[in-house]
Amino acid sequence: MSGISTHVLDTSTGRPAHGVAVLLERWELDAWLPCATSATDSDGRCHQLLAASRVAAGTYRLVFATAAYFSRDGRHTFFPEVAIAFEVPADGGNFHVPLLVSPFSYTTYRGS
Repeated sequence: MSGISTHVLDTSTGRPAHGVAVLLERWELDAWLPCATSATDSDGRCHQLLAASRVAAGTYRLVFATAAYFSRDGRHTFFPEVAIAFEVPADGGNFHVPLLVSPFSYTTYRGS
C-alpha cells in the first residue's frame, strides 16, 4: 500500500499505542490545511491516511494527540502533542512515518 501512513509505539510499555488521534495536514497558501484524520488501530497503525493518488509534492505534517492517549491511563506527558513535518518530493512514493513515544520523549524516522 502506498501513500502516507504511520504507526505509534509506546516505548514506556513496549506496546503499540492504540487510539491515538492523528491529523494529517498539508502546507498551502501560508497555512496548514487538513487532509485527513484518523486514530491508530489495535496495532498502533494508520495504514493509509492519504492514498498515493492524492499525495502531491509539498510539505505535510502529522499531528499526534499524545496527551489524550496518556491521560487514558492516568499518565501525564511532557509533550501534549507531537507534530512531525516532512517533505514529499515531486517523484512521490510511499511515506511511512513512525512515532516512538513515551511520556517524556519521542523519536521518529522515515519508515518503509
